[in-house]
Amino acid sequence: MEFLFADWLGTPVWFWLAFVAVVLVLTAFDLGVLHKDDREMGIAESLKLSVFYIAVAMLFGGWVWWAKGSGPGIEYFTGYFIEKALSIDNVFVISMIFGFFAIAPKYQYRALLWGILAVIVLRGIMIAGGAALVAQAEWIMYVFAAFLIFTGVKMLAAGDHEPDIGKNPVIRWISRHMRVTKVHHDQHFFVKEKDASGRLVWAATPLFLALVVINLADIVFAVDSVPAIFSITRDTFIVYTSNIMAILGLRALYFALAAMVYRFHYLKYALALVLVFIGGKILIADFALGGAKFPPLISLGVTLVLIAGGVGWSLWKTRGERPAEV
Repeated sequence: MEFLFADWLGTPVWFWLAFVAVVLVLTAFDLGVLHKDDREMGIAESLKLSVFYIAVAMLFGGWVWWAKGSGPGIEYFTGYFIEKALSIDNVFVISMIFGFFAIAPKYQYRALLWGILAVIVLRGIMIAGGAALVAQAEWIMYVFAAFLIFTGVKMLAAGDHEPDIGKNPVIRWISRHMRVTKVHHDQHFFVKEKDASGRLVWAATPLFLALVVINLADIVFAVDSVPAIFSITRDTFIVYTSNIMAILGLRALYFALAAMVYRFHYLKYALALVLVFIGGKILIADFALGGAKFPPLISLGVTLVLIAGGVGWSLWKTRGERPAEV
């Protein structure tokens, strides 16, 4: 029993075990009960399931607030809302990836599930690396700050740009070094097919390629989100749980957002301002406040105002618009 109360990365082990249990229960319930069979998810179901995931994340945040105090609680919610908002950009890219590989909607959820599981591991690795860097070199926070400000300014200045999925070097490498089927095989990532000599050999399917590209896209997005959350808190537990709680609900929210992502055109500008603000507050805390911690409640308030403003302005400006024909 003493092991459960031992400190690991600044937080008792039982906190981590409780979080892992929540993730496992949600994943098992989602895959084993709600989506045991491959089928297309409607917008109404997507929104209902999203509300459920958001409610779970809010309850978990309330528990963090109660167990660790108001400061960590506010930091959790700030990190959660930032990651949730940034994930809307993920939805746009994921939608393009599925469209490029012509993945049927009924099989997209399965790919998203395995993608989320991979993200849980990849984010853990990136966050652990970030925590190690911060612990060894405090000045790395200035690098994070500069990167966030640069990224935010670049987002503000850049026009609309759609990535060319077909030119992705990983896709080209896999296509050259692996057998890839030219047709889809339902929910399967790998199948056996006959080669030129008539032997049965394993081959990847387009669904597997889509899964690979989705995970690569998340790594790219994590380059922004991980420094952003470290700029809010150094508590590894808060950093990881707020990130994963936001990501867990992404696959449920995807089907609703993918159908109306064109309505959030101006949100990217709000996200750019959020990144500039988060990067800038590190410099403000060190140089204007003499090293004092920037008030977490102000961070949460500014973040919510910017995100809500971006969503509201987007919905207002795009009222009456219809999605472009594919």
